[in-house]
Amino acid sequence: MPPRRRLSDADRGKAVAWLQEGVAVREVGRRLQVTHSVIQRLRDRFNNTGSVQEPRRAGRSRMTTRREDRYVIVSALRNRTATANTLRGQLRTFFISLFGV
Repeated sequence: MPPRRRLSDADRGKAVAWLQEGVAVREVGRRLQVTHSVIQRLRDRFNNTGSVQEPRRAGRSRMTTRREDRYVIVSALRNRTATANTLRGQLRTFFISLFGV
């Protein structure tokens, strides 16, 4: 099964507008090239909450930023024998020297 394609905020807005104009759920799905069940869930979420935003997902929150992730990946590729503890130390010293944190 292919991975789910998330609807952009603009597409969600279009879908809700079309639904409010009376366009059928399946037709909205065809226009946005997603299944009708995606549009049904979006409609139900909008009717229940008044918002088209996706709910927060469960799970552990991120501890690093994208920038820090990128730094770790580049460091690991440059020094392939570095251990996780070494990379963590490099990350700390780099960002302390950069931002004085």
